[in-house]
Amino acid sequence: MRLCVIGAGLSGLAVAHALKSAGVDFVCLEQADDVGGLWRRPQAGERGPGYLSLHLNTAKALTGYADYPMPASYPLYPRHSQMAAYLRSFAEWAGVLDSVELGTTVDSVRQDADGGWTVVSRDAGGTVSSRVFTHVVVASGHNSEPSMPALPRGAETFTGTIHHSVDYRDGSDYAGQRVVVVGLGNSAVDIAADLSRHAGQTVLSVRRGLHIMPKQLFGMALDEIADAPWWISMSLEEQRRFIEQTLLVARGKLRDHGLPEPDHPVFSSAITISDEILSRIRHGAVTPKPAIEAVDGDRISFTDGTSVRADAIVYCTGYRMTFPFLEPGCPVGAGGSVELYKRVVAPDRPGLFFAGLIRPVGSITRLVEAQARWIGRLATGAAVLPEAEVMHKEIAAYLSGVAGQYGRREGASTQVNVAPYLQELREE
Repeated sequence: MRLCVIGAGLSGLAVAHALKSAGVDFVCLEQADDVGGLWRRPQAGERGPGYLSLHLNTAKALTGYADYPMPASYPLYPRHSQMAAYLRSFAEWAGVLDSVELGTTVDSVRQDADGGWTVVSRDAGGTVSSRVFTHVVVASGHNSEPSMPALPRGAETFTGTIHHSVDYRDGSDYAGQRVVVVGLGNSAVDIAADLSRHAGQTVLSVRRGLHIMPKQLFGMALDEIADAPWWISMSLEEQRRFIEQTLLVARGKLRDHGLPEPDHPVFSSAITISDEILSRIRHGAVTPKPAIEAVDGDRISFTDGTSVRADAIVYCTGYRMTFPFLEPGCPVGAGGSVELYKRVVAPDRPGLFFAGLIRPVGSITRLVEAQARWIGRLATGAAVLPEAEVMHKEIAAYLSGVAGQYGRREGASTQVNVAPYLQELREE
């Protein structure tokens, strides 16, 4: 038995550690020059979702691996370079570096007639290899293919530059410029706050209101709250009332900051975590505006009838979930939802697993470690999967429940609630 792990970021290293601990022979294929995933890219100057001002939004105690805590010298929310160094030191401590092939790009993953998996990859020199494995774990993340909306009327006349956040590195690159940032997710508010320290003018264009939460409430990190017994004991409605009342006390209404109020209750869509953006708006460093209606040369017009002149537009509009090395239909089904048993197993493709393809409110690390341990048990035969029909029923029930809370927006199918999901994996 030999297993292939694709990706050596936080999730891939968690899987590698679990497999080594379980005595499973494996190889980990990583296209970058070092381990660490998106956290090492900004310092390396590589294109990706990271940027130089990037810090953790989750507390180090729960973001670090359970068996290898982050250094005591680290701040509560480490910066990207500290996180990258930590992941590298974890790989060394876990003894998995010898099993990681760096500079290796996976071209295709296909199941053979006998149930094995053929993985075709290329090394940094362009040499192509084809190897057969009994199992494959996809831990390559899903923030690589930028999602760009339809550009506004007149965009072709824009005299400045139009970028996606995947190409954003540092606010100093826009020194003195007039910049419009589009979006209200985590990257949008981070980048707007960063730009406001360098740009001549920073405008934040927001189409739809989202719930903005600080990194801490009552002196506790949000992921620590999500892990607290008193929080877990609450119903969803009780949790919503608690958070909404707390936010009202902490920062008032979002419309008082010039932002649209969310049209949905908290925890029915992804939340935005930021300690900075409302402060930067209050201090006049960031100017909120509604959606862009049209572009004419260097003038950007908004749906409220106002306009500004701009030198650059940065779209912080997220990413599409793509796995180009896999066959179409896996893991994203025809309806656009991720279809995995317990968010890990592809039911119709025995031996194919996914790690880290989830979106919790809080840190992902404990969940990925639980996924990794379960994958190790499945690989060694210590745990057994049910029939495919049973797995499909679980997937359908899960997606129905998720749709009831989060709707059917793209990406909603990866949302998980931390405590219940951990319990599910423990039972498996």
